[in-house]
Amino acid sequence: MGHRTWGGRFAEGLSELAARFNASLPFDRALWREDLWQNRVHARMLHRVGLLSQEELEAILEGLERIEKEIEAGTFPWREELEDVHMNLEARLIELIGPPGGKLHTARSRNDQVATDLRLFLRAAIDELSALLLGLRRVLVREAEKYLDPPQVLPGYTHLQRAQPILLSHWFLAYYEMLLRDAGRLRDARERLNESPLGAAALAGTGFPIDRHYTAKELGFAAPMRNSLDAVASRDFALEVLSALNIGMLHLSRLAEELILYSTEEFGFVEIPDAFATGSSIMPQKKNPDILELIRAKAGRVLGALVALSTVVKGLPLAYNKDLQEDKEPLLDAFATYRDSLKLLTALLPGLKWRRERMWRAAEEGYALATELADYLAEKGLPFREAHHVVGRLVRRLVEEGRALKDLTLEELKAHHPLFAEDALPLLRLETAIHRRNSFGGTAPLAVRERILEAKKEVGLA
Repeated sequence: MGHRTWGGRFAEGLSELAARFNASLPFDRALWREDLWQNRVHARMLHRVGLLSQEELEAILEGLERIEKEIEAGTFPWREELEDVHMNLEARLIELIGPPGGKLHTARSRNDQVATDLRLFLRAAIDELSALLLGLRRVLVREAEKYLDPPQVLPGYTHLQRAQPILLSHWFLAYYEMLLRDAGRLRDARERLNESPLGAAALAGTGFPIDRHYTAKELGFAAPMRNSLDAVASRDFALEVLSALNIGMLHLSRLAEELILYSTEEFGFVEIPDAFATGSSIMPQKKNPDILELIRAKAGRVLGALVALSTVVKGLPLAYNKDLQEDKEPLLDAFATYRDSLKLLTALLPGLKWRRERMWRAAEEGYALATELADYLAEKGLPFREAHHVVGRLVRRLVEEGRALKDLTLEELKAHHPLFAEDALPLLRLETAIHRRNSFGGTAPLAVRERILEAKKEVGLA
C-alpha cells in the first residue's frame, strides 16, 4: 500500500492514474527557462552567503548550462514520474554533477520556486503581448489614415439599427482606443506582479542566512515580497493578468463580430482576405470568415480560464495547496489564445477590401440624418425634446410613403415646422452631417485627423 513521504512526493505504491493526475510536467515544462534562470541566481546567492563553495557553484552553473543545451537540442530526458519541471531539472543536475546538485535546493521550497517561475514567465509574456498590441494598434492607425482622404463613410449603429453616419477611420480608431486601454491594463498587472517570492521557502521563510534582495534584483524584480505566507499562497497576480487578457480578448471578439457582420451579403461592406476564409464543403458560393469566427469563439476560452482560476483560489486556506497547480494551464492557454488572435488580426486587417459605394449608400439610405434636422431646430431655439417629436412625426410620414429624407423639399420641411429654412436642406446630405460632428472625439474628418496624428506619435509612427 502506497504512502507519502515527508518530502511531499508519492511513493511507488501510487497508481499510474493517480501519478499522472498528480503530475504537472506536461504543462509546467513551459517554465524551464525561468527555472534555470532562477536556479543560477539562487546558486550565486547561496555562494555569496557562504552556503556553497566556489567549486560547488561552478559545478552547478556548468551543470545547468549542460541542461539548457540538452533541452534546446531536444535530448533532455524528461521523466513524468518526477512530477514537475523543477524536480526534473534538479534530478538531472544531480545525475550530471553529483552531490553538489543536491545543495541547490538549500533555503528554498518548490512553493516559492514555482511562484517565482510563474511571475518571471508572466512578466516576459506580458512584454510579448505588449509588443503585439503595439503592432496591432499601428495597423489600426494606418488603416484609419488610409481611409481618411478621401473619407469613407460607414453607417454607425445602436441596437444594430442604423443610427448616424461615421467615418470608417473613426471606426478603426474606436478599436485603437480599446487596445490602448488593454495595453495599460497589462502594464499595470506587470508592475504589481514584479515582486520576488524567492526565499519565502515553504511558507515561513528560512533560517539560512539568505539574501532575498540580491536574488530579487538579479531576477529583475522590483523587490522581494514582504510576507512569506502571501508569497507562496497568493495568485491574485495571475488573476489580474487573466482579467486583462479576458477584457482584451473581448475587444478582439467584438472586432471580429463586426467584420463577420459587415462581410455578409446583407451588409456587403467588406470582403475578408482569402487567406483568412474558407469555402463550404457543399456550397461553392460560400466564403466563410472562419478565422474571425474562431477569434470570437476563443474569447470564451479566456473567460473560462479566468473563471477556472477564480474558482481554484476561492476559499483556499493559507498557505500553499496542491490546488494551486491548476494555475498554469489556464494561464498558458489564455496567453497563447490572445497572442495568436493579436497576430492574426494584425495580418488580416490590412487585407480587408472595403466597398465604399455600398457603405455610402447604406449610410445615406433610411433616416440616419434625422438627428441633423432635430439638432437644426434646437439650434434655432426650439427645445430639443419638441424638436425630437417634430422630426419623429416627419420620419413616420416618410416611412408610410416609402420616401427617403433626401427627397424632402423645403416646403415639406416648413409644413412640419416654420423654423425650417433654406439652410436646412444641406443637412440632408451625408457630407454635411459628417463634417458637423466636429466636437472633441467626434467623427468629423478634422477631429479624426487630429486623433490620428496623436495616435501615430503614441505608436511611434510619427
